Amino acid sequence: MGENMAKLDSYLERKREAIAARQADWTANPDSALVTIKASSAVAGITGARPTRMGETVVISDSAPGLAGHALGPTAPEMLLGSLASCLVHTYLIQAAMLHIPLDHVEVKVSGRLDYKPVLGMGENPIPVMEDIRYAATVDSPAEAADIERIHAAVETACPVLNTIRQPVSVRREA
Repeated sequence: MGENMAKLDSYLERKREAIAARQADWTANPDSALVTIKASSAVAGITGARPTRMGETVVISDSAPGLAGHALGPTAPEMLLGSLASCLVHTYLIQAAMLHIPLDHVEVKVSGRLDYKPVLGMGENPIPVMEDIRYAATVDSPAEAADIERIHAAVETACPVLNTIRQPVSVRREA
């Protein structure tokens, strides 16, 4: 690799080509951009572990031993934070490709606080909700600081999981 090449240049070029193809597809047929994304989970017998299908991938979700789990996989709240981290990284890649900004590496770390007492009907707040969700993004790039700030700003606008968490969204139980 030449001195002036960023480590992710070849990937970002493939990403730019894929983005251009999607933009052409969605311009010609705008309805094709709206997709239904599905996931499912069920308890796995007496283990309490939950094989969770997301697309064509199955991840085992479990609880910690303190809630009778076996720690065989991430908890559901950890999966939520992991989904956010993954979506943020992917959105950084998309924005870097679209903005033609070279990248060497992107890493996102996400944390949040969860008071488990309401899960068990305890405490003053009857509704358990994750609080103080934060992320830190490390973007290694030979680009100028202003370009990195452009990527950060674009990600804040374009990341679908980040926006879903930030904005009120309807979730309803179906019969």
